Amino acid sequence: MSRISYKKSGVDIDKANIFIDKIKPIVKTTKRPGWFSNIGAFAGFFKPNLSSYKNPVITASTDGVGTKLLIAQKAGIHHTVGIDLVAMCVNDIITCGAEPLFFLDYFATGKLSVEIARSVIKGIAKGCRAAGCALIGGETAELPGMYKPGEYDLAGFSVGIAERNNIIDGSKITSGDLILGIASSGLHSNGYSLVRKIFSKNSLSRGLAKELLKPTAIYVKPVLGAVKRFNIKGIANITGGGFYDNIIRLLPGNGLLAVVYKGTWQTLSIFNMIKDKGHVEEKEMFRTLNMGIGMVMIMHRKEILKAKDYLFKKHGLRSWPIGEIIPGKKGVEIV
Repeated sequence: MSRISYKKSGVDIDKANIFIDKIKPIVKTTKRPGWFSNIGAFAGFFKPNLSSYKNPVITASTDGVGTKLLIAQKAGIHHTVGIDLVAMCVNDIITCGAEPLFFLDYFATGKLSVEIARSVIKGIAKGCRAAGCALIGGETAELPGMYKPGEYDLAGFSVGIAERNNIIDGSKITSGDLILGIASSGLHSNGYSLVRKIFSKNSLSRGLAKELLKPTAIYVKPVLGAVKRFNIKGIANITGGGFYDNIIRLLPGNGLLAVVYKGTWQTLSIFNMIKDKGHVEEKEMFRTLNMGIGMVMIMHRKEILKAKDYLFKKHGLRSWPIGEIIPGKKGVEIV
């Protein structure tokens, strides 16, 4: 009678240890002030510098990449979804004006492929470097029976810091303020259940897969740079819920309506393709997808052109005044 072992059950601890050794040099590339070299320990450490804060507040965000992963796995392209994972967390943290400090990831699969997992981690490290945050730890879970061969799932968690008196929460938004829309890099990481329904497995060419897998833009440095230079009253990450469900979260109370004007920015061709091929109603497009605007900032109209100029000259990011705040029932209208 053969003996049963953990390895025969589908979990290879030796392979997991090899994987940790392979990613140590990658993780070290995310080193920043406060980072500790303790890769492989039970917990990650980070020592924040609080000397420049009078009343520091810790912020945190967690997210995943969603069904965009299924396209990555189908196409065999794994190096971009790690960037998406970081972006989905840190882009939320900066909406209150906080600086991301560190990041942790969770990688789950049925049977560990060291090369695939390493490719994903390389993307995560690239995203962390772009966000200026340290990758201080994570978890690799081999779960036989829960995932089909080649499948994996991702989750991420980030922690940031902000000065309590400088937190951006939308409370100072008033009628007459303008909405500055910052260009997205593509679909980012939302709406992929709709996209996958429109583009069947048979019609998903490698070229289209690459377009759909463009990594989510990381806005940390440009947005925090703008926060230091201008009086930004509200910031919204255009993710799940699109324009309607995200911009409304900035409005301080009833009596203010956010109006977005179509045609004031350049819409990427992929959105037109989705709309036409899927016969998707326009309102559904704006509620599900970012439509070429990945982040919005609300500010006084006298500063908006200066902010637009700063984002382009300093960070190469295109942006457009796409709307305004007017008196009305609390909500978002796209006209």
